[in-house]
Amino acid sequence: MMRERRTRWLVLSLVGLALMSCLCSVKAENTLQPPVKLIWHYYKLNTTCPDAETYIKHQVKLFWQKDKRITAKFLRLLSADCLSKNGCDGSILLDGRNSEKNAPQNQGLEGFEEIDKIKTVLEDRCPGVVSCTDILNLATRDAAHLAGAPSYPVYTGRRDCLRTSIDAVDFPSPSISWQEGLAYFESKSLDVLDMATLLGAHSMGQTHCSYIKDRLYNFNGTKKADPTMNKSLLKELQKKCPKKSKTDPTVNLTPKSGNDYQFTGLYYSRILSKKAVLGIDQQLRFGDDTMQIAQEFAPKSGFEDFRRSFALSMSRMGNIKVLTGKDGEIRRNCRRRN
Repeated sequence: MMRERRTRWLVLSLVGLALMSCLCSVKAENTLQPPVKLIWHYYKLNTTCPDAETYIKHQVKLFWQKDKRITAKFLRLLSADCLSKNGCDGSILLDGRNSEKNAPQNQGLEGFEEIDKIKTVLEDRCPGVVSCTDILNLATRDAAHLAGAPSYPVYTGRRDCLRTSIDAVDFPSPSISWQEGLAYFESKSLDVLDMATLLGAHSMGQTHCSYIKDRLYNFNGTKKADPTMNKSLLKELQKKCPKKSKTDPTVNLTPKSGNDYQFTGLYYSRILSKKAVLGIDQQLRFGDDTMQIAQEFAPKSGFEDFRRSFALSMSRMGNIKVLTGKDGEIRRNCRRRN
């Protein structure tokens, strides 16, 4: 019964995305956050670069054919941009000693060179039209779709910010509780379903050992491992992340899954079997709402519910504090302001 109600809710929400102009009376959690400033097919309908999305999609496909890790790279890069204090404004792409990309929480971010390449192509075909922020949002959607996610609608018309600051990065530790995680997402105008859904992107990609060593050796200051972690997974991760290692290697978020580059619901089944690698992921078992969401998305029968929810939550995240109209600029180079 709960799945049927949630499925109807998600279907109506996606219909709402396509009928945004009629949604002034619908609650924010069912659509994009008000005020909605972006436009579907903005470049096709309102600019001199009607084929912008086609150019981006073509480049992303070329990247993906060479390196399927591009999906996880773009997903993390977009999250780092949109979930900073500044919102989705392309600030993560700017270079500089005090830039967001140099924050400790953004260690290991990749995908900058690929965004640069896409920008070069667009500047060659229609200079000064397509923002770096829109490129990042569209490229992430296309890379996720190639990995098995839905090709969700990306509303466009974003402009790029003029500055970046390391102080804008407020990502919490990946070892926080689900309550702290929810408070963080709510501070970004996202809800519990958004949190549980967006974290589902951890079905692919990697993390550094430094982000999980507390779970392996000193959980909550106990000098012991996290008792909620599956024992076989614990032994496997301790081998890959030695306690006194002088380096900081990476581990797959879905060890031995065989689906490291595919968008699947495996993330949720791993949560239910206590095999989540990151602490915040495993914490979803301990909230009533988050546990219900994991139980719904984990079975094969729940995968389509996950895909629908992912489409909506990615659109909502991409709408956080966007710059439009005369705010900001359209950068010629994504790494520096004009």
